Amino acid sequence: MMNTLPDWAIKGELILNCNCTVFCPCVISLGKHPPTEGYCQAWVGVRIDTGHFDGDDLGGLNVGLLMDIPGNMGRGNWKAAAYIDERASEAAYDGLVRIFSGKVRGTTGLFSIMVSEFLGAERSPVSYVTEGKTRRLMVGKKIQGEVTPITGADPEQEVVVSNTGYWMGPDITIAQAGKGRVRAYGRVWDFDGRSAEICQIDWHGPN
Repeated sequence: MMNTLPDWAIKGELILNCNCTVFCPCVISLGKHPPTEGYCQAWVGVRIDTGHFDGDDLGGLNVGLLMDIPGNMGRGNWKAAAYIDERASEAAYDGLVRIFSGKVRGTTGLFSIMVSEFLGAERSPVSYVTEGKTRRLMVGKKIQGEVTPITGADPEQEVVVSNTGYWMGPDITIAQAGKGRVRAYGRVWDFDGRSAEICQIDWHGPN
């Protein structure tokens, strides 16, 4: 008899900053087009507004991710690491590690296929703050990031790529990093001024 995977859900916001010099081609190509530099290095921040894992509340927690992809995103062989909000309960921490390693399927289940090396997960002070249109992620000295939507013809409206098949969510706000600093797992990255994304997320699993 097979074990039943736990029910989980996360609603909130995701920000991402990568080494692409212009807006990331992965959004439109769904990972089939090479990143602008031929490889992808990125940090990710997730703000969980509401969520649960097997009955345990995840609301109000934040997560930071490091992602290192050697070529086209769709070809896999990713390396990834997770920083889980130090305020998480033991049950919430374990649940978030399982979600972000893809072990409980659903929206993030592709991680179990694409990630060849999970570098690790650890508790950290993870701060996700919104000031005006700018979002800031701080994971101690390991990830220090800031992204702001680019300005369009109507400065009051965000520039959004809508109705995509992108795994994170269908509507991606085009942004730029004011700061993108990573010092973790032997990576020394600085992506100030490079491609960034903002996405409202509504993830769930295992189905």
